[in-house]
Amino acid sequence: FTQQAHQASRGHATVSSSNRLRRNLCFQTFRLKMRLVNALILLAAREASCLLSVPALRPRVALSSTRRLSKELSKGADLEAENAKLRKQVEDLAAAAKQAEEAAAMHEATAKKAMLQAEKAGEVNADALFGEESYRMKWNRLEYARHLGAQRRKRYQIIASRPCEELALRLESEHPERFHYHETKWGKFPDGTDNIEVGGFTPYNVISGERVLFLASFHNNDVTLSQFQVLVMLLQSFIEELVVVLPFYPVGTMERTVQEGQVATANTYAQMFSNLPSCGRPTRLIIYDLHTLQNRFYMHGSVTGALKTTIPLLYPVIARDKIDCVAFPDDGAAKRFAHMFGHLGLEIVTCGKVRDGDQRIVNVQDGDPSGKRVVIVDDLVQTGGTLYECGKVLKELGAQSVSAFVAHGVFPKEAWRRFAKGGDRYVFEKFWLTNSIPTITDTLPKDDCFEVLDLMDQIVFDLDNH
Repeated sequence: FTQQAHQASRGHATVSSSNRLRRNLCFQTFRLKMRLVNALILLAAREASCLLSVPALRPRVALSSTRRLSKELSKGADLEAENAKLRKQVEDLAAAAKQAEEAAAMHEATAKKAMLQAEKAGEVNADALFGEESYRMKWNRLEYARHLGAQRRKRYQIIASRPCEELALRLESEHPERFHYHETKWGKFPDGTDNIEVGGFTPYNVISGERVLFLASFHNNDVTLSQFQVLVMLLQSFIEELVVVLPFYPVGTMERTVQEGQVATANTYAQMFSNLPSCGRPTRLIIYDLHTLQNRFYMHGSVTGALKTTIPLLYPVIARDKIDCVAFPDDGAAKRFAHMFGHLGLEIVTCGKVRDGDQRIVNVQDGDPSGKRVVIVDDLVQTGGTLYECGKVLKELGAQSVSAFVAHGVFPKEAWRRFAKGGDRYVFEKFWLTNSIPTITDTLPKDDCFEVLDLMDQIVFDLDNH
């Protein structure tokens, strides 16, 4: 090992041989450990066999003769002698494994020291050779790659609510080896009650025993109840697993009440999900940018909330449009999202509201937007009053341009029209939002400030990474 370390110190020419020796030592250590484990297993099995061969430790049975007893005792003595030899082999293997492990550690430390000395002389780059990752971290990355490969081989049968049918068809088209879509007929009887026929059951049942992906859209109470009925039916159809993708959780803002008699609908929905039937494992509920994160803890029993974010969809847009500043309309949004932009090196601006008599005025509490291309980030927009006031203040403070990004464009009563060209709140150069609420984004004008970011690839990624 000392000789190898001296060779490594000579420069880059000996780096590959040093690395080969290090890898060989690790491999030899691994083989010794495996032999040790196998020997321990064999020893345990033989000791158990030896014990069972002694009559006093066996269930009481009548021995046919003294000769049979003598034979059993002789067999036990032979096993004990073999076990003594095996124990000696185990001890030798353990000592050899420990010695090899110590030698590998000593060699790695010596070689790295030599490389550092060589780097100071300008001959090699030690960080390029060793980096900051430990052997365990590298092993974990390999294990994660194996796990991810297994996840990506899973196949899903897709059932979709009516607004999500187009997304289901695109998933099937882009990933035919993983997704198969079955059309569902969302009908009504003359009295207004549901008449639903879920696809995939006739003429052949291809749902039973399969993983099912349900694409949900709770854009009003009527369709919400209809979809809950389908979820119950699916979970009672002997499926292996159910994953529900509900991009927008519409009651996320109603998680508490301020007076008796009000209904916290976030709790109501959580109760309904929690009391779904079980298919043998919890139903996974994927939600994006839930307004109040504590809602996930309202769910229990048969459902597990998997909270995901749409922020990664914004990264390529930031690079494309040369955005160099991210702003947040309040401190809550900053605490929630600011850390997701830390690796981009952008200016962070936090806005807030202050009360002036009966008015609430938006101002900048932290950061400098002057001369910057700014994007305001929030989880959702309804009428957009605060978002508009924030954008107006940023422009007044010298921002070069101001755009907005929200995960969910709720826009009740077509409130988006006020942000479009010609509207009284047309202040944003670009208004980015995801298609988490298709019933809204499908109505937005194509030649305006609005740009819809597609969730499909993010859904596939989050389906595999949980």
